[in-house]
Amino acid sequence: MVAVVSAPTNLGLRPPVRGGVPGTAKAPEALREAGLHRLLHAQGAIDGGVVLPGRYVDDDGRRPAGTIRNQAAIVEHARRLAHRLFEIREAGEAPLVLGGDCSLAIAAGLATRVGGGGGLVHIDGHTDFRHPGNSDGVASLAGEDLAAAIGMHLPDLTDIDGLGPYFPARSTAHIGCRYEDPHAEELRGIIGLVVPADDVILHGGARAASRVRALEGLERGYWIQVDVDVLDPRHVPAVDSPDPGGLAPEELIGLLAALAPHAWGAAVTVFDPDLDPDGAHARTVARVVAEGFADLGAALGQE
Repeated sequence: MVAVVSAPTNLGLRPPVRGGVPGTAKAPEALREAGLHRLLHAQGAIDGGVVLPGRYVDDDGRRPAGTIRNQAAIVEHARRLAHRLFEIREAGEAPLVLGGDCSLAIAAGLATRVGGGGGLVHIDGHTDFRHPGNSDGVASLAGEDLAAAIGMHLPDLTDIDGLGPYFPARSTAHIGCRYEDPHAEELRGIIGLVVPADDVILHGGARAASRVRALEGLERGYWIQVDVDVLDPRHVPAVDSPDPGGLAPEELIGLLAALAPHAWGAAVTVFDPDLDPDGAHARTVARVVAEGFADLGAALGQE
């Protein structure tokens, strides 16, 4: 059974303008307004509650060296959300987290470690693999979450409560980056699998999912982290960093439907209602989530 959790965080994103606040915190309620909860509840999903983040602060020029934006608030929220995810997993249900931004991957990693392990499937229009070893511009975890999830970031983020690294690199897959992504080649040499968006468009989501399931260490399932910016901006431009060359909604639904039964949980992130004034893109995202995750966790325990 799917348990729907709201985690309306925007802590990992850069401000849209100086002193501004990213709109992703509004996403769970915008998706509710678009009918997502009604669709999920009709499929048997239950309410998993909400885990609220701390206040977003535009601290550019003021935060200490060697830290990222909203770092303390991100760590505190990750601990609380991880506890909720662990409880849901232990109850035999599959958490579906509606974010927020993709700093939520840290909470999923903590819950994975204390819950017995598993892999990570990172579905995103970008690799999100900026880290201190390849960039002087480390600042926003939403562009660095995959690096942090496998232990390649600041220790205060990658080893919370001594639990890092949260996901083994060999049990981690990335799907959806564009070929020109600056960190794709580095990432291929580190994690188990990298599948660019063009490969999914050409060969289909079922093939990508079968390649994921061939990785080591997925006996207890995996976490799916899907950023809406994997979709082409012709379909959903309401994200902070839209790039051409992404998936169509039907292609993403097919990919998620092939992956979801073997996942213990998932998160949907980076949709920004501030960029969707009439709600049309929220309705598209709601349909993708409801159809793609209809069978989330259904195959675990049956193999």
